[in-house]
Amino acid sequence: MAHDPHADSQALARYMEETNSEFKPWLLVQLRLKKLQERKSEISVDEYITQLNDIQQDLMVLGEWWVGQEAEVFGTDSGSQH
Repeated sequence: MAHDPHADSQALARYMEETNSEFKPWLLVQLRLKKLQERKSEISVDEYITQLNDIQQDLMVLGEWWVGQEAEVFGTDSGSQH
């Protein structure tokens, strides 16, 4: 299954489970963003911004997590990646 940026959070969660990707941090960030997007109309602007800032902070930490792990995560043949 190719990742569809318009899929809902349940479809993304199902994809993560089917591919044993539940603990891949970059997908967890995507799932959090998708869930926040789905709840946007149900929460206040301040709460939305607070949660978005929290996700952004986690994403910044994730940037540091990647350093030195690219080959392990994506394999040594970078030509096969998109």
